[in-house]
Amino acid sequence: MKDRLRTLTSDLMLIPGLAGYEGRVRSYLAKELKALGLTTRTDRLGNLIATIAGDAAAPGVMLFTHMDQLGFVVRKIEADGLVRVERLGGVPERALAAQSVLFSIGEGRDVPGVIANKSHHATRPDEKYTVLPYAEVFIDAGFDSAEAVMAAGIDIGTPVVYAPKVVQLAGDRLAGTSVDDRAGCAVVLEAARALVAAPRGPTVHIVFSVQEEFNLRGAVTAAQALSPDIAIQIDLTLATDTPDMAARGDVRLGGGPGMSMYSFHGRGTLNGTLPHPALVALFDATAKAEGMTLQRAATVGALTETSYVQLINEGVASIDLGFPMRYSHSALEVCDVGDLEELTRLLVAGIQRIGPGFSLDRDDFEQ
Repeated sequence: MKDRLRTLTSDLMLIPGLAGYEGRVRSYLAKELKALGLTTRTDRLGNLIATIAGDAAAPGVMLFTHMDQLGFVVRKIEADGLVRVERLGGVPERALAAQSVLFSIGEGRDVPGVIANKSHHATRPDEKYTVLPYAEVFIDAGFDSAEAVMAAGIDIGTPVVYAPKVVQLAGDRLAGTSVDDRAGCAVVLEAARALVAAPRGPTVHIVFSVQEEFNLRGAVTAAQALSPDIAIQIDLTLATDTPDMAARGDVRLGGGPGMSMYSFHGRGTLNGTLPHPALVALFDATAKAEGMTLQRAATVGALTETSYVQLINEGVASIDLGFPMRYSHSALEVCDVGDLEELTRLLVAGIQRIGPGFSLDRDDFEQ
């Protein structure tokens, strides 16, 4: 399983798929699901959905993760061939200077570029410790005129992502682009493989959602169509085992899967998720039974799709599970494949415990 997860994650990290432009990622995932014997469908927004039929008397489950990534769209093409962009998603400006990027035009037609960084020899003392606002950033793709840029297929609105990259670090550590959330996609694929082969459990809707990085849009549409009783979302859990993060929690890379006990964005979108107590109890008990560590997290500044999915119809029992990850939203994020493996095993074992008698009555858990 670990080798498959490493390969799946690496393959997916190398596929560009900006929010709203997920087609190539979706195609890869659809082929993988078809190989498992699952029929897929795509809704109008672009979500990829497959259903593993199970016991209709048990609560229905939506297991989902997002397949898009953050990046940019082209805003303006200068006469000299330099390109200016708008951010799409939470791109950190201080991580941009001198990064390699890719204009995602189409398979075999993508164009590389470099985010400009003012020459050090010409940098004034007052500039050395400042971050350039993204509106002033420009990309150099090597062209010397606007006409040459457009002839290469780049136009206003063209998606741009960090140049796809995978770096194998020591042990089971994996670094690269869009670990958020291609590692989650790999976990959900591997969980689907196990659930297809497992004894009959609840009906599980597998969803790879779109536009999560663009205000959490895709999963809501899928949930409205599927009307699940339970929603289990897979995404990163902020690792706090580096000096700059130590005060924020006790989540360790390589320490096992994470379970969010509280999330709140805290700026802009004032939303978040408090997990349903039945699901907290379920995965706590499953982790104990499986002999694994389940790390708990409480985070301000992060937001996931469960924030909105939980509000569908009469309410959906929701929980965020994840894998510890360092350096979120930068061009080189880091995860541990061992955590992905344990998260997959936790998911499969936990979902198999959901049967006809599984209670979602909060009064059974809240005293």
